[in-house]
Amino acid sequence: MRAWTVFQLKEADLRISSPKADLVEAEVRRLRSVLEAYIDRQPAFKAALVPIDLLDDAPPIAVAMADAARACGVGPMAAVAGAVAQAAAEAALAAGAGEAIVENGGDTWIASGSEVTVGLHTGEHPISGRLALRIFPDRLPLSVCSSSGRFGHSLSFGDCDLATVVAKSGALADAAATLAANCVRTVDDAEPTLERVMAIPGIVGLLIVKDDRVGVAGDLPQLVQCEDPDFALKTRHR
Repeated sequence: MRAWTVFQLKEADLRISSPKADLVEAEVRRLRSVLEAYIDRQPAFKAALVPIDLLDDAPPIAVAMADAARACGVGPMAAVAGAVAQAAAEAALAAGAGEAIVENGGDTWIASGSEVTVGLHTGEHPISGRLALRIFPDRLPLSVCSSSGRFGHSLSFGDCDLATVVAKSGALADAAATLAANCVRTVDDAEPTLERVMAIPGIVGLLIVKDDRVGVAGDLPQLVQCEDPDFALKTRHR
């Protein structure tokens, strides 16, 4: 049974499973301060809805976000939660932690030596809480990020019930989930969106839920009935 540390930092809700959870929390707070200081120098980094060029001395977390945003054609803040989740988890691994799972309001990065089951939450949709991704250790580390045009605090220009992206990079998975949710306004958008997102280098798999349609593409982890997940993605960030 995993023990979870839960904390809130401004608008972000985070859950951590790691023997070095205190270090993860401290790193999240540090990264937040680094990004806020950078945004003070380049306000467009926060406001942009499309990729932008960074200042020459941009911090590594901002560079990771901007690179993911450029790959997906979205603004860099679309990658913030996934990027922070990965960077904070990697800090724990570097300090010797055997497990580091960081879920940042619907965007997560997972490193573990044991199986992890991620429940998928889709608001008021009938399948909400009924599906999960079962991820075996040989697939880890891995990022699973979700976005929605129906619920949560994420800015979305679509009307997608749920878009869940799997990738090795937390920033890329987060940005791609935003792109997918932006693109889906009707059920007819699901198939071309699957093709568009899967064409982005680094994307492992994608699941889209829109009305009565569930579309999947790529090499998703095993999709199972959600019975007792380790945690459920809620898309509560931004």
